[in-house]
Amino acid sequence: MKDPAQVIHDTTYRLLKMAATKLPKDVEDALRAAHEQEENPTAKTQLSAILDNIEIAKDGIPMCQDTGIMIFYVRVGSKFPFIDEIKEAITKGTRKATKEVPLRPNAVNPIVGGNSGDNTGVKIPWFNWEIVEGDSLEITAFPKGGGSENVSIVGMLKPGLGLKGVKKLVVDNALNYMGKACAPNIIGVGIGGGADIAIKIAKQQLQRPLDDEHSEPEVAKIESEIMDAINSAGIGPMGLGGKTTVLAVKVDYAMRHPASLPVGVAVQCWAARRSTAIITKDLDVKYITHPLEE
Repeated sequence: MKDPAQVIHDTTYRLLKMAATKLPKDVEDALRAAHEQEENPTAKTQLSAILDNIEIAKDGIPMCQDTGIMIFYVRVGSKFPFIDEIKEAITKGTRKATKEVPLRPNAVNPIVGGNSGDNTGVKIPWFNWEIVEGDSLEITAFPKGGGSENVSIVGMLKPGLGLKGVKKLVVDNALNYMGKACAPNIIGVGIGGGADIAIKIAKQQLQRPLDDEHSEPEVAKIESEIMDAINSAGIGPMGLGGKTTVLAVKVDYAMRHPASLPVGVAVQCWAARRSTAIITKDLDVKYITHPLEE
């Protein structure tokens, strides 16, 4: 009989290993397309180096020295029979991945200092929980790098600035950080809700496939307009010039207070680590973002 804690533990380990060593197909395809379209010699060289790095990483070596801080999105069915096992099993799987992949230890105590050495500690891994209908468990490993996180922002705009102000905030931020976030980037934007809600929505957008267009035409238009505006600036890969500064811009929103217009901007580097699996109530596992790894 399968041990549920062991299945969740082993799945977490594999998710983190896959996230660290192999990009989801949509991201790799977008980088290859950017390389093909690029005419700037410096930009083409940078993209070539990224693509070479991706190929080397497929042998099981992390694609970047920064393997991120441990974040998980956990969508658990209300009838999944092993809810009590999830948190501890994912935490233990994180420790194993840190040691065996290996992942760089990135959990530092901000109060007294010191690195835990295993990517776990106070409130890390961070869990984003969602209870849904059904009897399965979906885990997304989302180890987020520090460089791109450092240029993520929350802006509290005056409501009168409207969508024009929203777009200006996102574009101005990209122009300000230039190459600091290891472009080409993916940018997630959350509009409305509150300061915490906006940035949560923004970070969730970084999990969307790059070819996923928002279901509402008005939002899809904002995504396209922001992406075109940033790419037209010519910042390019690593900020050294070129056509492709962002691979995608993903936007979503929540209803807002009449007096507030919060905007969250979450920035992701080209090493867009994410990996998802579904565990059934019978403890069968299906890997979604990296299906060839099953």
